[in-house]
Amino acid sequence: MTPVILLAAEQKSAEVTDWAGRIGWVVGLLLVVALLYWLMREGWKWRGTLQGGLPELLTAPDEPGPAKLKLSGRYHGSTTAGQWLDRIVAHGLGTRSRVELTLTDAGLEVVRPGADDFFVPAAALREARLDKGIAGKVLTEGGLLVVTWEHGGKLIDSGFRSDRAAEHAAWVDAINTMTNSKTETEGAR
Repeated sequence: MTPVILLAAEQKSAEVTDWAGRIGWVVGLLLVVALLYWLMREGWKWRGTLQGGLPELLTAPDEPGPAKLKLSGRYHGSTTAGQWLDRIVAHGLGTRSRVELTLTDAGLEVVRPGADDFFVPAAALREARLDKGIAGKVLTEGGLLVVTWEHGGKLIDSGFRSDRAAEHAAWVDAINTMTNSKTETEGAR
C-alpha cells in the first residue's frame, strides 16, 4: 500500500469516538451535580431544624393604622443580629422575594409575594441602619436597609433593598425615631 492510503486509514481509525466512555463521564458528572444539590438542600433543612425554637411569625393586625412610610423592593433575608453571615431560614425568613414594606405606629408590615408575610410590632423594633451586606447579598456601602428586631428573645437583622435606594435614609430616621421615643417613654416610667 502506498503511504498516503496508510496515513488516511490511520487518521480514520483515530477519529472513531468512544461514545460509551463519553456517556459514562456525562452520567457521572450529572450524578455528582445531583448529589451536591441534594446535600445543599439537606443542609438548608437542617439549618431550619436547628432554628426550630423560633416562634411563628406574627401577622399584621386588622387595623394597623395609617402608613407613615411605604417601600417596594426586595427582601434579601434575615440573619442573627450582628452576624451578617448567620442566615435564619426558619419560618421562611431565608426566602428571598419581592417585598412591600409599610411602617405604621403599630409596627412594620412585611408583605412578600410568593413567601410568608410577617409583621414586626413597634415594641419589637430595635433599630435601622444602612449597611452593605447580609448573608448571600453584598451591595455598595449603604445600599441595604437593615432593620433589627426582636422575636422570641432573639435579635434578628432583616435586609431590604428599595427600588429607589434614596428612600433608605427616611426609613432609618423613622424607625430609629420610633425606637428612641419608645425607649424614652419606658425610661420615664
